[in-house]
Amino acid sequence: MSLKYILTLIVVMTILITGCSNFIGNEEQNIKVQKRVDDVNNYEDFKVITNNKKVQKVRELLDNIDWEHTKVDMVRPADYRFIFQFKNPDINGKAVLYELWISPNKDKVELTVNAESKFFQLDKNRSEELYEILIGGKLSDLN
Repeated sequence: MSLKYILTLIVVMTILITGCSNFIGNEEQNIKVQKRVDDVNNYEDFKVITNNKKVQKVRELLDNIDWEHTKVDMVRPADYRFIFQFKNPDINGKAVLYELWISPNKDKVELTVNAESKFFQLDKNRSEELYEILIGGKLSDLN
């Protein structure tokens, strides 16, 4: 084979690999939010966030968390839980269920990913931002 064919093959393979690896990451997603009903571990659909900017902001907040890898045992079921869903039903990504608790002082939120034994308490600013996107309203108004 000549050098010209080898270079062409390398360029084509690079384009294919790059395109395929970015396909799922660039696909538009929704966030399905569920709210706990009563004091038991029952949840009902609360809302679906379809605004791509809001979905990406939540994704960015979660990606910048330095998760604690520990199993936690909370005193009550999560106040809310949410999951990212692809808008295109033909795409199946890894489903991760995030659980969200409002702190007793109602100024912060705590998150877990039980399947991966992850826990984190957001600071007040990021708690407020995440709460406003996922739930609506201001976390500070709960007091």
